Amino acid sequence: MKFSTKEDIEAPADLIFDAMSDFAAFERSAMRQGAEVTRVDPVADIGAGMTWSLRFPIRGKMRRAVCELEQFDPPAGLRCRIESTAFEGSLTLGLVALSRSRTRLGVQLEVKPRTLAARLLMQTARLNRASYTRRFEGRVQKFAAELELQQIKRRTS
Repeated sequence: MKFSTKEDIEAPADLIFDAMSDFAAFERSAMRQGAEVTRVDPVADIGAGMTWSLRFPIRGKMRRAVCELEQFDPPAGLRCRIESTAFEGSLTLGLVALSRSRTRLGVQLEVKPRTLAARLLMQTARLNRASYTRRFEGRVQKFAAELELQQIKRRTS
């Protein structure tokens, strides 16, 4: 199942990429929502090869997944691979500079089942695809709005 959306942001591409690659902030955000996040790679710098072990609640059960940063291409974008026992997927974030102060953020999430139970769950999710698409687009819009707000605060200070 694929989800894809684009959002135009009133901020330069390098600023947006810096926010997209603030992995410590994403770790803190996930922990506030009940997830356990542990970085498991030996890479010291930010870049391809960074890996996290995740435990998070879904439908009353704690699930496990591993997230690896496969591609890190400043300021064009990044791609993460996500794997669990039941699913595998990828998250791609791409940036296109429309002007000096305007950037288009493209986000693609693709999830594939690995087991029969996961296939059945995906089939159920397909029936409710419109709702999941709205939630996905809403989260991307919220992220874009937060970035624009940060940009406005930087300009005024």
